[in-house]
Amino acid sequence: MSVQPRLFTPILIVGCLIIIVNFAIRGSFGVFQIPVAEEFGWLRSEFSLAIAIQNLAWGIGQPIFGAFAERMGDRRAIILGAIVYAAGLVLSSFAVTPEAHQWYEVLVGFGIAGTGFGVILAVVGRAASDENRSMSLAIVTAAGSAGQVIGAPLAEWLLGMMPWQNVFLVFAAAILAVLLFLPFMRSSAPAASKAELEETLGQILFRAAKDPSFFLIFVGFFSCGYQLGFITAHFPAFVTELCGPIMPGGVLHGLGITTTSALGAVAIAVIGLANIAGTLYAGWLGKRYTKKYLLAGIYTLRTLVSAVFILIPITPASVLLFSASMGALWLATVPLTSGLIAHIYGLRYMGTLYGIVFFSHQFGSFMGVWLGGRLYDLYGTYTTVWWVGVAVGAFSAIVHLPVRENRTPLAA
Repeated sequence: MSVQPRLFTPILIVGCLIIIVNFAIRGSFGVFQIPVAEEFGWLRSEFSLAIAIQNLAWGIGQPIFGAFAERMGDRRAIILGAIVYAAGLVLSSFAVTPEAHQWYEVLVGFGIAGTGFGVILAVVGRAASDENRSMSLAIVTAAGSAGQVIGAPLAEWLLGMMPWQNVFLVFAAAILAVLLFLPFMRSSAPAASKAELEETLGQILFRAAKDPSFFLIFVGFFSCGYQLGFITAHFPAFVTELCGPIMPGGVLHGLGITTTSALGAVAIAVIGLANIAGTLYAGWLGKRYTKKYLLAGIYTLRTLVSAVFILIPITPASVLLFSASMGALWLATVPLTSGLIAHIYGLRYMGTLYGIVFFSHQFGSFMGVWLGGRLYDLYGTYTTVWWVGVAVGAFSAIVHLPVRENRTPLAA
């Protein structure tokens, strides 16, 4: 009688915990957009650029931490990432100029990389059985959404009790606290074939560089980052300024959501909550259907949801409906993209290869966050940058269609 491999292992559970805290902090930065700008009298683009740099540094750091984890050990990479993350938050709490914030967000971005998807998905992917891998990757990704559910409302709540600088210090302590659980993330032998284990990093990078499918996956992930980066950084402010009023006596008012500022934070939480279900469903589908077609479908739906939202009046109801719809598609691309890379190129250097693809995602995030602030300062509205997001979403839907999903031959 064969024993079915367990889905929930210590590696998966601790990996989820690290991702939850990582994304709770990272997903809250949009809430600080208005308080920081108002305290120092900055333009919207100045703090936006700091968040944009954070996203770009995250993308640059992802393949670096992926390669570091594969050579020096996963737990060492996570420890280093948490320390760098905390250092960036602490230094940011003392920053009083836009330039200081922007420089310190480089540390925050590298810290997110060291405790984020690139390292954790690779650890979980190698430890999971073939049968459970797609679902394991989806569960870790969904944990990021759980963090997002917690992060923005928690930041809003803390801001009601203390200055934003102290909130950053609380978050720095939180990311260091997850290291207490790291001993439970016991390493296991990579679930890679003998041939994959013998292949060098240089060989796998050369093989991926020659493969047009890797380039298409790389380019296609740009729009995911653009849309997520823009919405995470600017949607709370977007809702605060453009949404219709919350009427007394309504459901939202009865729940204590009495201002559009509070609704903006709740909208980010709704996106995260909906994405828990959406990502898990994407992982389940990824085990049964062609991943490239699922990715094309997700990007198509994102494009339609975004276009409809900007064309209709912005009300509390439409904000929540958009948040739930976009949330169901939010990180659903991550288990499919990482799973596609593992399927085509193997597990041995999954962290590094996914990190390279993730750079495109984070360059998209940089552009979405920075353009959001820049074009807002120029035109006083987010409409232009929103329509750019609609266009790049349609582009990504198209470029995934030619991806060849067969495993590439190993280097000789």
